[in-house]
Amino acid sequence: MNALKSICVFCGSSDGNDGTIISEAEKLGKLLAEEEITLVYGGAKIGVMGKVAGSVLSNKGKVIGVIPEFLKLKEVVHDGLSELVVTDSMHQRKMKMQEYSDGFITLPGGFGTLEELFEILTWSQLGLHQKPIGLLNVGGFYDDLLGLLDNMVQKGFLTIENYKLLLVDDTIDGLIRKMKEFRPIPKPKWLNLDKT
Repeated sequence: MNALKSICVFCGSSDGNDGTIISEAEKLGKLLAEEEITLVYGGAKIGVMGKVAGSVLSNKGKVIGVIPEFLKLKEVVHDGLSELVVTDSMHQRKMKMQEYSDGFITLPGGFGTLEELFEILTWSQLGLHQKPIGLLNVGGFYDDLLGLLDNMVQKGFLTIENYKLLLVDDTIDGLIRKMKEFRPIPKPKWLNLDKT
């Protein structure tokens, strides 16, 4: 079983127009607080990400926000966090979020959310980390994306082993359970990181 002491959550900086997504974000925040799992996230008070952080904090949990300097605006940054880490760039932000986290959960969001999800999946595929990566498929939000990934497997661009690096569930409890039971695949043989 994986000890998930901290989980990084990727999600939208907008609220969207589906109340179920907000409700699930708040439920996730409550669960993280109750399980004493630290939330690591993008540091904003707006959108779905702000709802997750607010829920963790209102349930007396710990939240670490990581935000690049150029986004550290009064109307964006959450000033009530347990800890706020400011980085020079978006890339440094993602590096820090990965360093602070034992696993990752992606909620609904837009381009930025997908970019974070696929970068962390690629790092796993390359053997740069062996942490569980979860996708919370709220109300079938990611059904089309999962269909695309399946097509990548069918067309030979994605191995089934790498496809299985993405743990998918439509319930929070189910997803957390899959993440705790996750067993990483061996590092790819073609990528010998020990050679100089």
